[in-house]
Amino acid sequence: MEIREQDNCRVMFDPVLLAEDPWQCFEPDFWQRQQAVTGSARGRGTTWFVRGQEVDMALRHYYRGGLFGKLVKDQYRFSDWASCRSMAEFALLQHLVAKGVRVPRPVAARVCKAGLFYRADLLTEKVPDATDLVDRLQQGPLSELQWQAVGAMIRKMHDSQVNHTDLNAHNILLDREEQIWLIDFDKCSLTDGEHWKAANLSRLHRSFVKEVDKAGIQWQASDWQQLLVGYGG
Repeated sequence: MEIREQDNCRVMFDPVLLAEDPWQCFEPDFWQRQQAVTGSARGRGTTWFVRGQEVDMALRHYYRGGLFGKLVKDQYRFSDWASCRSMAEFALLQHLVAKGVRVPRPVAARVCKAGLFYRADLLTEKVPDATDLVDRLQQGPLSELQWQAVGAMIRKMHDSQVNHTDLNAHNILLDREEQIWLIDFDKCSLTDGEHWKAANLSRLHRSFVKEVDKAGIQWQASDWQQLLVGYGG
């Protein structure tokens, strides 16, 4: 990894994955001038999908949610560089990749300070031809082996002691080769012990139950049992 600083900003990036200028790569206009924007997705903000020289990537700016986010949309209290949202997620993704968990590889993170506050951005490798479980289950059910693969990947994440505080059906992807990916590790962390793992699974279970009515996914209790089979190894 390389770290560079200038004008109250710090950038951390992987030079193997990022050939572009690390000071420009967090600006959507830069990619638009290169005619390298391949798409976008709307959430709390816009995630831009871009084509880099080395890999395709997803560019995300960090925005606050909830009522407070309507007042201060993208500023966070600064304490130290490593604790900033993008730097922390970058480091967590590095840890997960090293542990063999299938997550997008981190490419670059930026933090820019202004007084007591900072703004943050993150570039990660784009998972090719992937669909989240909600979209996939709207098309049809998964097989028992696929559900077991989902459970096994979650178990691998838990064995690496990563607490995914927003584990839900939208944050699990299947790619064109039917491989399982886990995404969206903002505000997640390395956590000691075991007690929190059951809470992660309970949150995911509630997500599936909710999406049956909300999105019309094809999911049933026996699917959850197969996920637990995979989780148990």
